[in-house]
Amino acid sequence: MSDVQTGTVTTKVPARLDRLPWSRWHWMIIIGLGTVWILDGLEVTIVGNISGQISKAGSGIHITQGQITGFGAATYVAGACIGALFFGWLTDRFGRKKLFMITLGTYLVATALTALSFAPWWFFLFRFLTGFGIGGEYAAINSAIDELIPSRHRGRIDIVINGTYWAGAAAGALISVPATNDLPVAIGWRVCFGLGVVLGLVILLVRRNVPESPRWLFIHGRGQQAEDLVTGIEQEVERETGEHLAQPRQSITIHQRKSIGFIPIARTMFGTYPRRTILGFSLFIGQAFLYNAITFGYAQILATFFHVTTNPGYYFAVIAVGNLFGPLLLGPLFDTLGRKPMIAGTYILSGVLLLGTAWLFDAGALDATTMTACWCVVLFFASAGASSAYLTVSEVFPMETRALAIAFFYAIGTAAGGITGPLLFSSLVSTGKVADTVVAFVIGASLMILAGLVEVFLGVKAERKGLEEIASPLTATEQPPSVGAAAR
Repeated sequence: MSDVQTGTVTTKVPARLDRLPWSRWHWMIIIGLGTVWILDGLEVTIVGNISGQISKAGSGIHITQGQITGFGAATYVAGACIGALFFGWLTDRFGRKKLFMITLGTYLVATALTALSFAPWWFFLFRFLTGFGIGGEYAAINSAIDELIPSRHRGRIDIVINGTYWAGAAAGALISVPATNDLPVAIGWRVCFGLGVVLGLVILLVRRNVPESPRWLFIHGRGQQAEDLVTGIEQEVERETGEHLAQPRQSITIHQRKSIGFIPIARTMFGTYPRRTILGFSLFIGQAFLYNAITFGYAQILATFFHVTTNPGYYFAVIAVGNLFGPLLLGPLFDTLGRKPMIAGTYILSGVLLLGTAWLFDAGALDATTMTACWCVVLFFASAGASSAYLTVSEVFPMETRALAIAFFYAIGTAAGGITGPLLFSSLVSTGKVADTVVAFVIGASLMILAGLVEVFLGVKAERKGLEEIASPLTATEQPPSVGAAAR
């Protein structure tokens, strides 16, 4: 392209973005990009809660509940892992905006075709492609949000946005009740998937107005475009707030490149920042097993052990609403108390509480209502912790590796916990033995506690610091001391 010119450039773009006061423009970014987690929560919860309906005779597809919550869940997660890697690489290479439009389009088409399923193979194929689109969203969206949100707000905004997964989960749980009770068995579950398409279309309309990341632009040879974009944002914010924005002193000098190869990116992650890489793996594996294994199969637990075969969505809606409050209430503390105490605390505490739930379940002291209450408490803390995993890997690696780093850790961690988790959990619950299900609980709890301990020793103090201070860009002419210099 003619506007792509490489050379050495000095810019204040990062500092100019970080010093912006909060405005309607930032809300537009959150609504346009952050709502993707609502879609993911909607997808996962709807499938879990309508699995019994899809498996009924006359549903239009001959499939068992175990296939849906086991292999079906695993194919969705496998698609998300592959999609994250594929689209994550493209996002770092071709920009955030192009990819977060393509990934949402992929999700919309695949979800619509899932609603038309007539055979198991068709259902599994388009569950895979739905996950493929969602996985790509994680890489493109997390990187764009972090690069557009001021550093003093980045922690709480990331935590809350990732936590809106549970708003989608609550909506999916509640939608599944009338859809499966008031509509014919062959229609209700298809309507549930169709509602996901409608929500995605609304998000697509808003997302058209979200700009490219100025940070990505100036590194990839489009310095003037980045400067013009930030100037326009500043003028909009000044008109809204009525305050004059003084020019910051901080600047950064970089060697612009059209693209950056995979080898330098891999060398950075494993050679320059090995401790951060171990940290990312630990956080993702812990939360991925807990969430993908348990939430995909919660309806199966209710049916198997508490004989709740109708309206399981009500129980899950209570859990989802409780979980939404975790990020909302705890999110600000990630910017004030700091990353390390909050990430370690939420991981370890949720793991300990899950062990307590497993003990009560094994003792026969829980019914459907009290089990739901226990999960509300566990996931109040776990949801904030899980959100912090995405925050961590999106801010502790250099700009040029950000989207691929998110994709890499999401794919590896989720593959370990999200593919094996549902398969293992479904097989353990299907035995109908309490002891087998307790084993799954203990595995999830142990991984969360271990991840919290890794954060204690390897965590990075990134609160209220600019992204370039936490990890200097690979293309910077000088590599200034960063907060991770002693914690690589």
